[in-house]
Amino acid sequence: MVKRRSAVLIVGLLVAAAPLAAQSRLGPDWSTNTNKRTISFGELMSGGPPKDGIPAIDEPRFVSQRQARRWIAPQEPILVVVLNGEAKGYPLQILTWHEIVNDAVGGVPVSVTFCPLCYSAVVFERQVGDVLLDFGVSGFLRNSDLVMFDRQTETLWQQLTGEAIMGDYVGTTLTPVPAQLISFAQFQEAYPDAKVLSRRTGHTREYGTNPYAGYDDIENTPFLYDGPTDDRLLPMEKVIAVSRSGLDVAYPHRITRARTVLHDQIGGESVVVFHTSGAVSALDEQVIHQSKEDGSTGVFLAQLDGRTLTFRAAGDGIADEETGSTWSITGKAVAGPLKGEQLTAITHGNYFAFAWLAFKPESTVFAE
Repeated sequence: MVKRRSAVLIVGLLVAAAPLAAQSRLGPDWSTNTNKRTISFGELMSGGPPKDGIPAIDEPRFVSQRQARRWIAPQEPILVVVLNGEAKGYPLQILTWHEIVNDAVGGVPVSVTFCPLCYSAVVFERQVGDVLLDFGVSGFLRNSDLVMFDRQTETLWQQLTGEAIMGDYVGTTLTPVPAQLISFAQFQEAYPDAKVLSRRTGHTREYGTNPYAGYDDIENTPFLYDGPTDDRLLPMEKVIAVSRSGLDVAYPHRITRARTVLHDQIGGESVVVFHTSGAVSALDEQVIHQSKEDGSTGVFLAQLDGRTLTFRAAGDGIADEETGSTWSITGKAVAGPLKGEQLTAITHGNYFAFAWLAFKPESTVFAE
């Protein structure tokens, strides 16, 4: 079960949870077209806070890394988005309290999202056709995962998959954007000029603390989850998950952390998974920077300029067998003959296994 300290804090945020099975509509605050839906009302659960009760950040401010060093520790996790040559960092210590940031990176409108109950950090393009969508937190959960809504049509969207599940946009899936969870120190080294999401959000929150203290424990039970179980993995075991070429694959952290580098084939493509030391968990200790080591991850195509590279752990870093070049967790060669070259990032996430497998039950689970 969830540790006592965790349960008390979580219940403080998520109260009066109840399924909506008996309801034929979402409630008086909603104008969602409920005639279009791919789920039943009974699959939605009230997480406690009402619509927008967890406030999304709609006008994000950013600060320099020098300014951010005053309040974020080197080992804290930060979600990094790189588009069209621009990089931005979104600390989990802020995302945990807001769950959605509506922003633009490299001129591309995006929504940066994080569901603490699933540890799912996912970034989507928010331009759908000719319409620019702004997303908020609905207050509903499905399989313990955040259900988002767009403010233009009030369609409900599943955060982990980006699928519209109820409303006018049913049949639409948001386009995912590659993003990476690494430590603030690794972010500074890889992107020294990149800006960091500011704590000046317009809201007063205890940034730097974890309201779900103790939740990230492999022996815990997922909170507010009554979905299917899968005997291949413990529910709270973390996985690096990839959807590519119509295939879904989950790589257990216990394997990737032990190997540092893991090669695989997905749909005929050679991919490589990196899992180095670096970031701590955002959901372990109440003070985030005091939390247990979780590691930093990246998934990339193993091909560069038509040549497939073979990677291996090399001391505290990563090297390729072909040239002996040294590579960072961000997939960039930082020394050797290939210095300056960049691997192609593959969209992936680090999730609790129960959440990934609830939405992707046909996933292959990598085994040694």
